Amino acid sequence: MTSLVPDDDLTITLGVEEEFFLVDPESRDLLADPDPQIFEDCKANQGPHKVVHEFLRSQIEISTRVCASVSEVRTALMETRRVMIEGAARHGAAVLASSTHPFAAWDMQLPTPNDRYESFANTYQETVRRLLVGGLHVHAGFGDPESRIRVMTALRRYLPILNALSASSPFSGGRETGFKCGRLNLLGALPRTSLPRELYSKAEFDRLVRDYQRMEFIGDGSELWWDIRPSHAYPTIEVRICDICPRLEDTLAIVALYASLVRWLSRQARENRLPPEPPTEIIAENVWLAQRYGVLAFLGDTMKGGRIDIADQMVQLVDDLGIDAQALGCENELRHTLDIIREGAGADRQIDCYRLRLLDGATKEEALRSVVDMTLAETAAGIVE
Repeated sequence: MTSLVPDDDLTITLGVEEEFFLVDPESRDLLADPDPQIFEDCKANQGPHKVVHEFLRSQIEISTRVCASVSEVRTALMETRRVMIEGAARHGAAVLASSTHPFAAWDMQLPTPNDRYESFANTYQETVRRLLVGGLHVHAGFGDPESRIRVMTALRRYLPILNALSASSPFSGGRETGFKCGRLNLLGALPRTSLPRELYSKAEFDRLVRDYQRMEFIGDGSELWWDIRPSHAYPTIEVRICDICPRLEDTLAIVALYASLVRWLSRQARENRLPPEPPTEIIAENVWLAQRYGVLAFLGDTMKGGRIDIADQMVQLVDDLGIDAQALGCENELRHTLDIIREGAGADRQIDCYRLRLLDGATKEEALRSVVDMTLAETAAGIVE
C-alpha cells in the first residue's frame, strides 16, 4: 500500500491484507512446495495491489491498493482474489481462505527461503514452525498520530466482536479444537502478541518501541504483533485480530464495522467524550470468550457489568454506528454483521459441514476433505466463473 493519509480527521482510507493457503486440488492437503510460478503469475497480474510470500511456502498474501471507501474495498478484494485464484489454478493449485487448514500437518510444511524468516526461525524455533495460520488485517488511515493512538486504545473493547464475526479456524491437525478461532491460541505462543495496554499519546507509544529496541528485543515496530497496532510502514491503525473470512461479504462486513467504529470513536475523541477504558485483563477475557464461542458468545458487559449476548450487543452497536456508516456509504455492509451472527461465521459452517458428513457415514478424513471443498467454493464465490 502507498500512503494512507486522509484529508481530515473524519476521512478514512482503507487497505486490506488477506493471507491464504495454497491447496492441492486432488488431495485437498496443503502444497508444501507449490510451483514458484504461482507467485510470479500473481505478481505479473497484481496491478495496483501487492502479492508477497509468507513464512511458509504453502501460503500467499495479497494487499489491496489504498481505498477511499468500503465500496472501493469490495472492488479491490474482488480483483485480488481473482488474481490469486486464477493464477494458482494455472499452476495446479487452489486458494483457501481459512485461518487454519482442517487437517494439514505443520511439520510437513517448508519455510520460504528468506533471511528475515530464517532469523525468525532461529529465534522462535518450534513456536513459529507450528504457526500454520493465516489472517485478515485491515488498515484504517485517519486523523493525526495523536488521535490515531487514542482511537486505537478505544477500539480495544470491540476486538472480541471483530474476532467472533471473522472466526474461521475451528480445526487444527485433523481435530476439532473446541475453539471457533483456534488461530489466536497458536499466535499467543509468540511474544508481543495479544492486546496492547492502553496508550494515550504517540510519545508514549514511541517510548515503548524504544525500550524494546534498547533491550534488543525488536528491530522496529513491525515486530509488535499485537491484535491492533499502529502500522510501522503506513500512517494507519491496523487491526490484526481477525481470521480470514471465506466469504467476501463477511470480509466487507468486518471492514465496514471497523471503519464505522473508527469514525464514531474519532468523533468522540475530538469532543473529549471517549468513555473510560475497561481493564486490559477484562478485554482479554472477552477475547478468549470470542475465540471459544464465536458468534454464540456471551461477553462481559464492560459498561454495566454482567454478561451480554453478542447478538444483542451487535444490534445495539449497529444502531450506534448508523450515522457513521451512512456517512461512509456502508450501511448494508454493516448490517450484514447481523446476518453473520444469525447464520454463523466461517467456523460454524466448517463445523456443521464436518459433523453432517460424519452423520451421513463419511469417515473423518472424508468429512475433513468436504470442509476443504466447501471453503474453497466459498473463497471463489462471486470472484471467478
